[in-house]
Amino acid sequence: MSNYIDTLNETIKSYYKILSEDFPEFLNEYINTPEMLKQAKISVSCGTIYSKMYNRIWYSSLDHSIAVALIIWNFTKDKKQTLSGLFHDIATPVFKHSIDFMNKDYEKQESTEELTTEIISESKEIMALLNRDGIKVEEVADYHIYPIADNDTPYLSSDRLEYTLSNGLGAVEKIWNLDDVKQIYSNIEIQKNEKDKEELGFKDITIAEKFVHTMSILSRLYIEDKTLFTMQMFADIMKIMSENNLINVAEMYNLSEKEVIERIEKCNVKNISNGFIIWKNATDILTSETAPNGKYFVNIEKVKKRYINPLVRYNNEYKRIKDISKRATNDINEALEYKTAKYVFLDFDFSQ
Repeated sequence: MSNYIDTLNETIKSYYKILSEDFPEFLNEYINTPEMLKQAKISVSCGTIYSKMYNRIWYSSLDHSIAVALIIWNFTKDKKQTLSGLFHDIATPVFKHSIDFMNKDYEKQESTEELTTEIISESKEIMALLNRDGIKVEEVADYHIYPIADNDTPYLSSDRLEYTLSNGLGAVEKIWNLDDVKQIYSNIEIQKNEKDKEELGFKDITIAEKFVHTMSILSRLYIEDKTLFTMQMFADIMKIMSENNLINVAEMYNLSEKEVIERIEKCNVKNISNGFIIWKNATDILTSETAPNGKYFVNIEKVKKRYINPLVRYNNEYKRIKDISKRATNDINEALEYKTAKYVFLDFDFSQ
């Protein structure tokens, strides 16, 4: 049996090599389980990658999870923490955070995480590996218990670091290259924050500023008009199809995005297939300050704003970059103050 890692393109392999010079062999066995491999068929893009409005590389939920695990391994060499990073998105459904939108979880976007323990516990393959390695489910099912793996916004965690690096490599927008990633990553170390907890932080202000600048660009892209539209559109499509018994919640977690899209394109309920095709071929989105009549529109006033205010070494202390850098402060403020149009729409309607 070949390892999933061997199927990846050279860019992702090179990226992984930056994150951890040595690839821990035990990871392959866990990666190659059915529950983890299902994540290879889900894009981190929340469905956006399937429209001509975006120019994004394929980067799967599994690719992201492996990268998070490698970052944790690089800084801790702790098997349990590393596995918690690998498993942290094992409960991700198709179109990722779009399903959080379906669940009305706009601000935290954590509504699907509660299934993590259940999925791990019900996997014969994963449980056999954990029992062999003497690891309890509760030691790997919640990566929130490990501050290097995950912590509260706006702190820097392995998860937050990873999606900023990979999204800047093209999963969201091509902003930097592998050399930039290497420069940033090699400047990171474990530091102690104001709560006396371990946190990833930067050695140099200049590199921290570079990271925050790109983070600010990405933060705005996460909630730009066309992205919020897309996430709500998929949420509404899944809800309508579910109400019409054309898909169920279990299938949202077990089918590939390709399989679900095939169902969407064949769906003749409420103009679903036609609307999806219009969105798929659209090159831009429409906006308005008033509700458009007879059009499918999105109006989301409160949404999760992803931003990072990392620690940095300063005069033999660890300070938040926002407290010592005007450039970083401006970038973070731009991310926090970014506003979308009141109504975002395309020329179709799901109410028919």
